[in-house]
Amino acid sequence: MLTPLGWGTAAGSVLLYAAGWWLGYPEPAMLAVAGLAAVGAAALWTLPRPKLDVRRDIAPAKVERGEPAVGVVHVTNRGRAARGVSAHDAAGAESVAVDVPRLRPGGTRSVTYRLPTDRRGEIPVGPLRLVRADPLRLARRVREYGEPRVLLVRPKTVRLPLLPSGRAHHLEGPTSDRSPAGTATFHALREYVIGDELRHIHWKSSARTGTLMVRQLVDASLPTTTVVLEARPDAWAEPDDFELAVDAAASVAVGAAAANFPVRVLTGDGPLADTRGGPDDVEALLDRLTAVAPKEGPRSAVDALRRVRAGGSLVVVASGTAELGRIASVRSRFDRVVVLRVRPSGPASAPPGVHVIDLADLDGLAESWRRLGSVR
Repeated sequence: MLTPLGWGTAAGSVLLYAAGWWLGYPEPAMLAVAGLAAVGAAALWTLPRPKLDVRRDIAPAKVERGEPAVGVVHVTNRGRAARGVSAHDAAGAESVAVDVPRLRPGGTRSVTYRLPTDRRGEIPVGPLRLVRADPLRLARRVREYGEPRVLLVRPKTVRLPLLPSGRAHHLEGPTSDRSPAGTATFHALREYVIGDELRHIHWKSSARTGTLMVRQLVDASLPTTTVVLEARPDAWAEPDDFELAVDAAASVAVGAAAANFPVRVLTGDGPLADTRGGPDDVEALLDRLTAVAPKEGPRSAVDALRRVRAGGSLVVVASGTAELGRIASVRSRFDRVVVLRVRPSGPASAPPGVHVIDLADLDGLAESWRRLGSVR
């Protein structure tokens, strides 16, 4: 297609030809014909379509915010060598220049480039856009190659120990494949091993698979860590404050999940993640928190607590003092309650039995959290 310069050249040439014809001067008409010929040649220059096979890799596919990630584009030329071609790869709202060298027919090159990871979220990467333009920049064509991929830029976290709930609970392990055998809750089916009780054999599954299968029962009495994230846009003055809130919520949730304890994450819209305590919970929690964004809603995050099961630890991540009054109304339903106030504008009076941590950055959270763990 023609560029603005190309359209201007074509329009000017038509006007110049008309003026030369009207006034009877051949020179303007000759210049006009030259201009139109240049526009036509530019359009023909960009007409050939490079025959390329493009395959894309992202390494790694999941990173914490701010960590390095690279895209690798493998380009194979299935046609003749292309000239005058520049390439850009889409990375979310940004465009990353990709240096694709001239390839001989049948040649393959791999090009590596850095991807932006300064913002959390699901970042679509690709397709590769090849721009072919004529030397005078009168015409250009953009063609897309390769299937897009997704880079997950997940919340940044710091290592936090599990927060003691303040009450005695089962101490042998969580509800996961590594939990101690129990008699109350069904967890999964697995193959029979020597020593399993015969009364736990699941005969229907054994007949269907041809292998003895047993019901795995676990003890589900471990306390749940409930993390509540305020996600209403009007609660956050700056976008960076909300990002820090997500990082703090992710750090608390990951700390509990890494100890194989159940974790529940809520926003005002309701449950965001609910894990039972297992080896894959950390990945699941980070993936779910990657996509969370401020969203308008009639309810605060604390209001969503009235529909969840009581018990365990409650951690509320909010922006100021507005949630403290609501937290007092649900304080008795949980063993321990902590409020993380992100960059508050002033001090706050905490309700009885509620611990308040003023949070300016993640490093400060780690230090305050360790001090809180020693308080009973």
